[in-house]
Amino acid sequence: MRMSVLASGSTGNATYIEHDQQSILIDVGLSGKKLEGLMQQINRKIQDVNAILITHEHVDHIKGLGVIARKYHIPIYANEQTWQQIELKDQRIPNELKYLFNPYEHQTIANIDIESYNVSHDAIDPQFYVFHKDGKKFSMITDTGYVSDRMKGYIERSDCYIFESNHDVNMLRTSHYPWKTQQRILSDLGHISNIDAGHAIADVIGEQTKRIYLSHLSQDNNMQQLAYDSVSEILEQRDVDTNIVELKHTYKDKSTMLYEI
Repeated sequence: MRMSVLASGSTGNATYIEHDQQSILIDVGLSGKKLEGLMQQINRKIQDVNAILITHEHVDHIKGLGVIARKYHIPIYANEQTWQQIELKDQRIPNELKYLFNPYEHQTIANIDIESYNVSHDAIDPQFYVFHKDGKKFSMITDTGYVSDRMKGYIERSDCYIFESNHDVNMLRTSHYPWKTQQRILSDLGHISNIDAGHAIADVIGEQTKRIYLSHLSQDNNMQQLAYDSVSEILEQRDVDTNIVELKHTYKDKSTMLYEI
């Protein structure tokens, strides 16, 4: 498998994964034009994508879905409740492109074996995915207020992760955000802080884990270097060799280089 984080953050999220000549997009939270440009950065084209997986209905994960569906006629997978919410926002997605992928199911799409599992977020039925191919495992977990033991069971001992490191708690508490918004972010239905991300990562990584992409950073309440330093410090405290387990940045407007898992 090869993957790229096309964009990550509150302004839009999309991830690309491929095996041989087939490929998948996970979320399309940017305009069609921006997504086309991000795909060009890794020398790929949207029209060659075989499927789109949706994690939940928030706009930073589905903004470009309707346009891309109608323009490129790509099959789209989401769970039943998420589809209901998407259809309230955009009823012009052709029915023949709609497929179900419910929580805790297993499907093979684009010759990649995929598991789905629920996370804890203020969406109707948010879920993320674990990808398996040729003995390799790639897990995604963002948009969750905490990482439960059940979630850890799905993602543990992956070769590569996309892992949320959304905010620095002190920055959030002293930010311009209203108190109610701060409480939502800090709640079990919000987002994972840098500190919580570090501990969760230390709990799930295995000997085969080589790379972790710190993702979905708040543009107001976090910084790349702060997230990196906070997570690194915790991993070192937990006796994780950060020379072996590589932490990588993600960007809101730039694709990461294709990485072979």
